[in-house]
Amino acid sequence: MKVKVYDLEGKAVEEVQLPGVFSEEIREDLIRRAVLSDESKEYQPKGNYRWAGLETSAHYVGRKEAFKSLKNRGQAMLPREFFGGGIPGRVRRIPSAVGGRRAHPPKPWKKIVEKINKKEYMKALRSALAATASIDIVKQRGHKVSQSPIIVVDDLEGLTKTKDVYAFLMKFIREDIERVKEGKKRRTGVRRRKGGVKYPKSALIVVSKEWKAGKNIPGIDVKLVKELKVKDLAPGGHPGRPLIITRTALNQINELWGGNE
Repeated sequence: MKVKVYDLEGKAVEEVQLPGVFSEEIREDLIRRAVLSDESKEYQPKGNYRWAGLETSAHYVGRKEAFKSLKNRGQAMLPREFFGGGIPGRVRRIPSAVGGRRAHPPKPWKKIVEKINKKEYMKALRSALAATASIDIVKQRGHKVSQSPIIVVDDLEGLTKTKDVYAFLMKFIREDIERVKEGKKRRTGVRRRKGGVKYPKSALIVVSKEWKAGKNIPGIDVKLVKELKVKDLAPGGHPGRPLIITRTALNQINELWGGNE
């Protein structure tokens, strides 16, 4: 499939052939699995100290006739600190005690990363790229664009000001940028105190070299070809994100995943 290459003014300057990866079969099941794997790798591992609440002299005496037993003392027979002479102290160790262990704490050895085979992940990546070339799937995801992917000249990577990048985007995806503005909402719960506003996702810009000018626009993400992940192309596991890619970045994609398996 041939597509047009645009300059920064929005004028077509040439036509190029899309790499074969954009004709890949779209497998939504693999895309969802790959996105889950990507997101699980970003989870922060958590867990308590294994011996938290248990580092105490308190212990439980079960036999009623044993030394230090609390039988006939009018006290609950629970794990207590013991001092010299068999005198019982405060209850410790159990979850209901002050300074005791937690009943069901997060386990540090719990497996939180969802693994996926390399071949399956690459298949999902190519499938997510192919979904960006289907305008029906892109619109089904809620984006207001007329075409995808949008191929632009490498001059885009030379822009150094956010306002210039914003002006460029307004020539191609004005309605989608306005949709992002209207869809913003305050975060809820604890996240509200940390500040910030949640914006819907708009287009993904893929470049061939490090580029900072377009990273501060709400809803827009900028990624290098070598850093592309399935979750960038299909946020939330839903394929069909609009793609804006430079000419050199397109060549890099062709070199990496150009043909079908």
